[in-house]
Amino acid sequence: MPTASPRKPRKKKGALPPVAGLPKRVKRRGWKALFGGPSFFGNLATTILTFLILMSIYSLITGVAQPNKEIPLSAVAADVAAGKVSAITVNGDALNLSYADGSAKTSRKDPSAGLPETLATYGVTPEELAKVAITIQGQSGFEFWFLNLAPIFIPILFIAFLFWFLSRQVRGAGMQAFSFGQSKARITDPADSSQRVTFADVAGAREAKEELFEIVDFLKNPKKFLDIGARIPKGIILMGAPGTGKTLLARAVAGEAGVPFFSISGSEFVEMFVGVGASRVRDLFQMAKKAAPAIIFVDEIDAVGRTRGAGMGGGNDEREQTLNQILVEMDGFEPTEKVVVMAATNRPDVLDPALLRPGRFDRRVTIDLPDRRDREEILKIHARKKPLGPDVVLSVIAERTPGFSGAELYSLMNEGAILAARDNRKEVTQYDLIRSIEKVMLGPERKSHLLSQKEKELTAYHEAGHALVSSVLEHADPVHKISIISRGRAAGYTLKLPFDDRKMQSKKQFLDDIAATLGGYVAEEMLFDDVTTGPSNDLQVITALARDMVSRYGMSDKLGPIAFGERELGREPYSEQVAAEIDAEVSRIIEEGKARAAKVIGEHRGALDAIAKELMEKETVERDGFEKILVLNGITPKKKEEDIRAAAPLQK
Repeated sequence: MPTASPRKPRKKKGALPPVAGLPKRVKRRGWKALFGGPSFFGNLATTILTFLILMSIYSLITGVAQPNKEIPLSAVAADVAAGKVSAITVNGDALNLSYADGSAKTSRKDPSAGLPETLATYGVTPEELAKVAITIQGQSGFEFWFLNLAPIFIPILFIAFLFWFLSRQVRGAGMQAFSFGQSKARITDPADSSQRVTFADVAGAREAKEELFEIVDFLKNPKKFLDIGARIPKGIILMGAPGTGKTLLARAVAGEAGVPFFSISGSEFVEMFVGVGASRVRDLFQMAKKAAPAIIFVDEIDAVGRTRGAGMGGGNDEREQTLNQILVEMDGFEPTEKVVVMAATNRPDVLDPALLRPGRFDRRVTIDLPDRRDREEILKIHARKKPLGPDVVLSVIAERTPGFSGAELYSLMNEGAILAARDNRKEVTQYDLIRSIEKVMLGPERKSHLLSQKEKELTAYHEAGHALVSSVLEHADPVHKISIISRGRAAGYTLKLPFDDRKMQSKKQFLDDIAATLGGYVAEEMLFDDVTTGPSNDLQVITALARDMVSRYGMSDKLGPIAFGERELGREPYSEQVAAEIDAEVSRIIEEGKARAAKVIGEHRGALDAIAKELMEKETVERDGFEKILVLNGITPKKKEEDIRAAAPLQK
């Protein structure tokens, strides 16, 4: 694992076509479900506003005054008798008069009498009326009824539409209340190429992929297994550290098999209402059976799969009911249903034994952190769409990132591209990737965090103490870089990386690591006759490591090979006397480490001053420059075993 001082813990497209036979799901809840959410009030306001606008337009149209040149009927008769009127158009009771001079006027006649009879009563003779062209325009029935009934029925219809619209909103909210117990699984359709992931997109994890190839073969050709009497595992649980690619592997199985992929988190089953989680489990398995062959993937299954009996609610605990339903559904599978359940967790130790028994999660696939070759393959995958410069050597980046997970390697490549874009360059260089390693491990540089001359000197000697002790002690990791530029929450850091990946660590390595971590504390105390808050993180790290050596790894000479449990509230796995002995052993290990660090610094004081001076001048010292200082002060730098073997013939 890469180490640095002080070392901070690292923290952690398009709509898919629906799968045939699957119902649509509504995902609103709570008070929003009662009224349809905030959109209900927005729709109500929009409807009322539209109603007011339409009424205003209608009133404007119906209230516009006609070009009012209406004259009385007696004036019409006089104008006809005088020969001034050239034509009359009769439209119901309305009279539209066209005069010889080109003007137009309107009037109205008696509804109960015709135009000739009406004008005759005013003294117009038939000969005078014959000189006028009279046109009768008949009003259609639709127009008549529309004009008469529209002012009444249009407002009524609009109000009826408003009530229908509001009732539809409330009815939809009511249906959402009934869908509260339905599954919220996200479905990846196999036909969607943009979301499809295959094993070609997953680097490393060779053994895990070999285990999962059988699942792919079963989903593609189940008859081959059933004919020989074999039953494919119903459940596969993926176990590994965060960021190792558990979810990606599950998606790759579905992509290789070409089957629907139902993914959900374990926490999405649990609600404050008892029974909702179990209902969602039933609904999820029913959906998967309709779409079979299919894969159900439950991420972070430890959220509902923890050992039963420890909950405050006993048998009525919602989480336990959800787990019981999962167990029942997995037992209810038939061999021909072709539904495989996959789950992922980084805490397999807390899972309920019934969940891991044969017949449920039959196969357990462990996904380890990638080794150097796997890291190089992962870097190549993440570099596909990034223009790399000619100086980029991914094998070197893989060597400098032991202990990195796949997620951290993705972040490393992304940070490298961001650094290149920030400098307005079109290619990612090796320097960008080297800088991004430290950014992922420790955080970004804080160039604005300026140290005073005294603080700068103290930080330089602190980091020089770490580097010197680590370089002298045989089992400590070699130093690759020293810097007094603030990064993250650290004022400076010493980057120590092992030459090879480690699966196990020895007691001697732990002791040398404790002494090297105390090198900064000892350097401050010896040179300045004082200590600061700078080594606070160092002290926390070594205290936890020493306690693990005593209580977990059995590396105490006094207490022997005994693993002591953790002391928790209400749970005391050992007595107060044993606790005192553990504390005494932890203190002894740390004191011995401090004494060893003080001895190294005392014997190589010149090297310490030279390293600190170089740091104060350049702020950052790379491995080559650091090793030159060691050689000048009579210290042999650490080399890889292959480098030592290659140099042996030359020495002969």
